[in-house]
Amino acid sequence: MESGEGNNNNNNGGSNHGCGESKELYCSSWWSQFRNVSNPWMARYVYGFIFLVANLLAWAARDELTSLKALTQMKGLRGCKVGKDCLGAAGVLRVSFGCFLFFMIMYWSTAGTSKLKEGRDRWHSGWWLVKIVLWVAITIFSFYLPSEFIEVYGQVAHFGAGVFLLIQLISIISFIRWLNDYFITEKYAERCQIQVMLFATSAYLICLVGVILMYIWYAPQPSCLLNLFFITWTLVLLQVMTSVSLHPKVNGGILSPGLMGLYVVFLCWSAVRSEPAGNSCVAKAGYVYETDWQSIISFVVAILAIVIATFSTGIDSKCFQFRKEDAAAEEQEDDVPYGYGFFHFVFATGAMYFAMLLIGWNSHHSMKKWTIDVGWTSAYVRIVNEWLAVCVYLWMLLAPIIRKSRQSDST
Repeated sequence: MESGEGNNNNNNGGSNHGCGESKELYCSSWWSQFRNVSNPWMARYVYGFIFLVANLLAWAARDELTSLKALTQMKGLRGCKVGKDCLGAAGVLRVSFGCFLFFMIMYWSTAGTSKLKEGRDRWHSGWWLVKIVLWVAITIFSFYLPSEFIEVYGQVAHFGAGVFLLIQLISIISFIRWLNDYFITEKYAERCQIQVMLFATSAYLICLVGVILMYIWYAPQPSCLLNLFFITWTLVLLQVMTSVSLHPKVNGGILSPGLMGLYVVFLCWSAVRSEPAGNSCVAKAGYVYETDWQSIISFVVAILAIVIATFSTGIDSKCFQFRKEDAAAEEQEDDVPYGYGFFHFVFATGAMYFAMLLIGWNSHHSMKKWTIDVGWTSAYVRIVNEWLAVCVYLWMLLAPIIRKSRQSDST
């Protein structure tokens, strides 16, 4: 999420800064900042572009490269049988491993960076030719690795993708709670009361419409018990979140459960949409029978969503700090604007995540062209992610009350 960025005066070149000597870093043109390695906010866009290219390469390895005779007949790649083991699902994993290893190297070399203009800050924000060559070399190297190693990486990637989903989940919930707390402060509580009510009401209406459409599209028959359970349980969870948030002891307001409802309904929709074709309970399956412009646009949007989600989560390291107030009080002008190590770690786990989406969380699962995140494994991952999101949200609401009750009991 971008909340961490919005709270930092160094955001996007620091337009609020004067051009004094201490602010020189943010006062030059964007090209000068990029060339002179002077703005870490610019650097994150380059990393995001590298991550996008890795996603496209993984898609090409799955859907396009198998049609190239020059590649399918390559016998020089160790562990490949006429190139087949290096393409398809295994090709996705190899590109993913190259991206993962690159960002892990960046993580190891930048973790703990605290001040601007030190060596590790310059390495994070510059040396682009060296880093691009490094990434390309690692990606090519991954195609020479034995198939057995890639199989092991594919299993480990399940865990790494789960870590990414957990980080993203906490980041989203933290942003929702921050937004809710922002509007219930004394400064905005009365002035924005009508806007908050309209926004919350709209969120609940969208949730209701989404649930109704899921019943129509994905549970058209009484025999569709699994989808009926998923959708109905989503309604129950929405009611539970609202009731807990409005409880007098919690007093969390109506906005945050409404926004969480949107996220939960979206996860449920993603789950039932990921169910494979051939299921009579899926009126609009995720599989594509004919390649048309709608399927291509849907696929491109899904790829961009992965990149944006990884990009926004990577700069939100502040929501994982245990002592935020102390950290904010100690911030100095030359502190780094976001955690470099956390940023690269998120991208490393994101590399595992996009691999799982492109192969349907199963390296032996055949995916049709222009499809992403389709299969029963994908559906269950989404459902578990939905239930986990609700549990984390409820814990964030109840934890302060439980902590206070324990403190009162101890005294």
